Amino acid sequence: MAKESRYWLVKTEPDCFSIQDLAKAPKRTTCWSGVRNYQARNFMRDDMKLGDQVLIYHSSCNPPAVVGVAKVSREAYPDHTSWDPNDDHFDPQSTKENPRWFMVDLQLERIFKEPIPLDRLRKIPALKDMELLRRGSRLSVQPVRKAEFETIEQIAEG
Repeated sequence: MAKESRYWLVKTEPDCFSIQDLAKAPKRTTCWSGVRNYQARNFMRDDMKLGDQVLIYHSSCNPPAVVGVAKVSREAYPDHTSWDPNDDHFDPQSTKENPRWFMVDLQLERIFKEPIPLDRLRKIPALKDMELLRRGSRLSVQPVRKAEFETIEQIAEG
């Protein structure tokens, strides 16, 4: 029996790494490194699977918005940036023998013609329980229900 796809949302700051940067990457693919929250790490390490669909969300910008879709193209593996003392995401507690942090590879599927701003998402009744819209939710990697993903895709398609 085929595995049912799961759906995710990942946040990125467009001045650090935007969906346009992902579009320019070789094979439109990049490692999703630098996640330093245990719950977000656990989602990537334990739950994200090959082929899962991922909403890309630009945060820390005006306006924050869902800007496109990627897919998981490689399942979790140790995040090498945690071992590099010159990297902003260095963690001396993480070693090659006992990695603390993990990453997945994401491949761009499409950029939305128009970003879907956070304020618009908040007005859609079908998204009222979405983790992104929950007060105080700050996770950079979070699950999305299939119906929420489909609602956002419908909005993006106009």
